[in-house]
Amino acid sequence: MAISVSLQCLGLIILAAVLLQTIAVAVSFMYFNKVLSSTMADRFQKEISSAMRNKLTGVLPILGPNPGVPLPKVAAHVTGVASSTETPATEGSRSSRGYLGERVRAWEGERGLSFLQNMELRGGELLVPRAGLYHIYAQTYFRLPSTGETEGEAKGDMGETKEEEGAQLVQYIYKKMSSYTVPILLMKSSRSACWPRGQEPGLFSLHQAGTAFLQPADRLFITVSNASTMEMDGRASYFGAFLVG
Repeated sequence: MAISVSLQCLGLIILAAVLLQTIAVAVSFMYFNKVLSSTMADRFQKEISSAMRNKLTGVLPILGPNPGVPLPKVAAHVTGVASSTETPATEGSRSSRGYLGERVRAWEGERGLSFLQNMELRGGELLVPRAGLYHIYAQTYFRLPSTGETEGEAKGDMGETKEEEGAQLVQYIYKKMSSYTVPILLMKSSRSACWPRGQEPGLFSLHQAGTAFLQPADRLFITVSNASTMEMDGRASYFGAFLVG
């Protein structure tokens, strides 16, 4: 009888040991599986990030070499000079000068709301100091005289009045490269406006913005249609650019 009881106890002890060993193996398997999954996930994430970075570097080389190094502050905001007697040049058309519209040269770069930070303003053009992706923007403000102001000039050769003809307002942003003689049109914005009736002038503005990759020594400038009606108020007519990548 004593031997039977001892055998039962021994069996229970062996069974308990087997169960404990099984539990230990299961817990160990779950732990190492979790660690392995986490390691693989981190490695996969790094590989994906590296692949995406390489892909972007191929598309935008400027993002590649030193992503952790902050970009230098390169920016400019130039404004119209309301008191200037200088008017935009009326220099021909695309066939003779390589661009459309009339050049706007009367920009202020150092006073009032304007500023230049590591950029230069030369002859109404912004000079780009380094290669990179730039955000470029411009706004021009037009004051169309009313019919009362233009009475006596309203009749055209065909007897049509200015208010019947209307006005097409256009703003262009160009870049000029040292290696290419013809300026390149980056952006344009336009709207149709009717000559105002009565005594009050018609007020209109054009605004546009976009990004472009620029090289050192590239120059940015603005041209407009109807330059004689442009109002060079610094809060209404301005343009600028800043380095974003």
